[in-house]
Amino acid sequence: MLTAKRILLVIGGGIAAYKSLELIRRLQDRGAKVRAILTRAGAEFVTPLSVGSLTGDKVFQELFSLTDENEMGHIELSRDADLLVVAPATADLMAKMAHGHANDLASTALLATDKRILAAPAMNVRMWLHPATQRNVGILKGDGVTFVGPNAGGMACGEFGPGRMAEVPEIIAAIEAMMVDPAVSRPLAGHRVLVTSGPTREAIDPVRYISNHSSGKQGHAIAKAAAEAGADVTLVTGPVGVADPVGVTVVKVESARDMLAAVDAALPASIAIFAAAVADWRVADIAGGKLKKGPDGPPALSFVENPDILATVARHGTKRPRLVVGFAAETENVVDNARAKLARKGCDLIVANDVATGTGTFGGDANTVHLVSSEGVETWARQSKDEVARALVAHLARRLAGA
Repeated sequence: MLTAKRILLVIGGGIAAYKSLELIRRLQDRGAKVRAILTRAGAEFVTPLSVGSLTGDKVFQELFSLTDENEMGHIELSRDADLLVVAPATADLMAKMAHGHANDLASTALLATDKRILAAPAMNVRMWLHPATQRNVGILKGDGVTFVGPNAGGMACGEFGPGRMAEVPEIIAAIEAMMVDPAVSRPLAGHRVLVTSGPTREAIDPVRYISNHSSGKQGHAIAKAAAEAGADVTLVTGPVGVADPVGVTVVKVESARDMLAAVDAALPASIAIFAAAVADWRVADIAGGKLKKGPDGPPALSFVENPDILATVARHGTKRPRLVVGFAAETENVVDNARAKLARKGCDLIVANDVATGTGTFGGDANTVHLVSSEGVETWARQSKDEVARALVAHLARRLAGA
């Protein structure tokens, strides 16, 4: 997809600049030609020598360079690319982009380009959440800039929250999505797709809840892939730490009952994909106050079953999607349990994966899945969750078209 594509990478100043080196290598692995602009602040974190060694090309740094302007003027530099990628996109760089500043090579090239721009923000959580930054993000989105991330997590400054630059595979996936010719590869254009993702939380008292280890990475990747395939996508998600996919309507819920209500409101749809790990049970009586330790030992909790969202939608009658897809997270007898679930739920396809301890599926970036249907079992080699998502969406698009 990226063979012979020309990427102009703008490296901003931040600790996340080290990821730009890996990004260059991975883009080249996919056949892309990478040129780099290294900002003065960026050069405090990665050296021109390291960047140039990887790109195999001159590293551009100065706006007022007679040599650079003679060999590759700043306007031609930006227009020669198929795509501009700003990674890391610092608060300062985004402010310049949003307000049309052009006082260094990076901001000038970004202002002079007529090509699409992908920004991968990276900054302290307070800087990211500051109203000024959020205003600038809104302006840039209105100007057509695409964003990937930021992700939530621990930072070099010791704080936790949104602000971490997206990981290299996520940036690569976003670049590949922007390189797709919409006229050629939008097989779900005109279709509505519903996706559920993440865990649910079932309250015990105002402080405690029952949940599971689902990160939402696979479900969110599926929603993103469906949107890239041209679908009108609604993502119903439990509490997760991953960023909302671009171009997707996101509905955030807590409990299984909340999720069922949101799913019902999002119907009808051509395809419904239930990747969420919904809690099977909830506490029958939620305590009004925090349960305290006492001499009588732990409280006795009584449980009731949660609604079966997958089975409910699969048997929805007139509102049933044409394709209903469930997920089976199993720790043993993966395929046999998935076959039983397929028959029990009444859906068209089960995507089964092994989540036993040591597999790294929960919370990880890769997955090994088995597609179980009435036609048989199709096993896919281990791959990234983004790759699983794109392959699954392509598979469902073919099924929807009757292929």
